[in-house]
Amino acid sequence: MSEKNIANFSPELITFIEEWKTKPGNLVMVLHKVQEEQGYISREAADEVAEMLDVPLAKIWGVITFYHFFKLNKPGKYNIQVCLGTACYLKGGQALVDELKSSINLDVGGLTEDGRFSLDAVRCLGCCGLAPVMTVGGEVYGKVTKAQVAGILEKYN
Repeated sequence: MSEKNIANFSPELITFIEEWKTKPGNLVMVLHKVQEEQGYISREAADEVAEMLDVPLAKIWGVITFYHFFKLNKPGKYNIQVCLGTACYLKGGQALVDELKSSINLDVGGLTEDGRFSLDAVRCLGCCGLAPVMTVGGEVYGKVTKAQVAGILEKYN
């Protein structure tokens, strides 16, 4: 493995991968660690993992695309998650997604032009009693209305 290929990984991540190299279930654990460090799994990172673990790239992409947890696109500085689970959907979760689209031109899976916000639709945030729920940068907002979205986002400008 060339030094150039692992240059994007921190020494801690490289050590982690080396420690997990021969353990069962290593691929998912390694991919979680890569995403934890970099925020997503880039093509370059997938190539590096494939080389370090001696695993076909197709297998890595199969795992990444099978599990919804893994992100293929770089998240914004503040990742927005809107819950579209049953309770949130019925109480207006989709209206929040629509408001983000119309107010800041942000689609699900997208990134604003300035890189400030990204948007994920999720199936449950575990706050059904606060439906509809959205998070911004990990901060939870409950019983959100369309009218409140702009004010919530203003805190992150």
